[in-house]
Amino acid sequence: MMITVTGVGVALPGADSATALAAATGPEGTVEPAAVLGKKGLRYKDRATQLGLCAALRVLTDSGLHVDGELTVDGTRTAVLVSSNLGNVDTVCRVVKTIADEGTHGVSPMDTPNASSNIVASEIAIRWGLKGPNLMLCNGPASGLDAVRWGTALLRSGRADHVVVVGVEPDNEIARGLVGAPLADGAAALLLETDEVAAARGATVRAVVGAHTRGPDVAATVAELAEVEPEPTAWFAAGVAAPALPKGLPVHDLAAVWGELSGALGVVQCAAAVGGFDAGADGPMWLVAGTDSDDGVATLVLRPPAAVPAEPAAV
Repeated sequence: MMITVTGVGVALPGADSATALAAATGPEGTVEPAAVLGKKGLRYKDRATQLGLCAALRVLTDSGLHVDGELTVDGTRTAVLVSSNLGNVDTVCRVVKTIADEGTHGVSPMDTPNASSNIVASEIAIRWGLKGPNLMLCNGPASGLDAVRWGTALLRSGRADHVVVVGVEPDNEIARGLVGAPLADGAAALLLETDEVAAARGATVRAVVGAHTRGPDVAATVAELAEVEPEPTAWFAAGVAAPALPKGLPVHDLAAVWGELSGALGVVQCAAAVGGFDAGADGPMWLVAGTDSDDGVATLVLRPPAAVPAEPAAV
């Protein structure tokens, strides 16, 4: 069984597709959710939820799961995983401050549902009737690649046939204050399916998911990956991680291009790698999320669609 990527959705300032993301040199303008989704249903939703909905609609459309306003597959077999470390922190902080200043009677009933940590994942599921497993990951810079890994686990275990993985981070005053820098203010999404499911519905395979490793530092985590994967043709990693990587290959630091990506990083890396494959890249790409100064490092390999190993590496 191989896990494949059969759709990509991008909602970053100046990039609305995997190809545009791979070619982008930096943010331009802002993402306007109403232009993507229409105005209906956006009122009272926080920025992270709006951005996540944009990326989710684009990946569902790109993969053929959403056509003419209808879901084309069984919603009960479609899972949603979202990675975001800041997410709805602005709503949470606003509610906490209101309670401190005015008591619980001062909290708006419009804010209360949006204070749930799982709000982005649940809103995506509700909007498109995706009734499979639903999970929000908020565990640091490695969170995005971890979300992809959990998506592959759902597919391998038979818990779902299709998995929508979204990485999203908003840029607002509270989020900036917590990270000390501007955030990317955008989202990216992937659709994961087994090769059998993709073939059965005639989907186009955009990439093949290889092994995933998780460890305390870059060098050890990459070394573990090297034991089961062929050498990469390019890296996606933070610039500060470059000294721990084998020399001589290009290193794409997406945070240097877009600003702090935090929990969205791994999913944006995957989307950019698929954009590279779409443009003709013909070798595996190794993705690294996290650095030695973080609480963990995750790695993942994506292969171009033609690269089908005789025995897929364990994930």
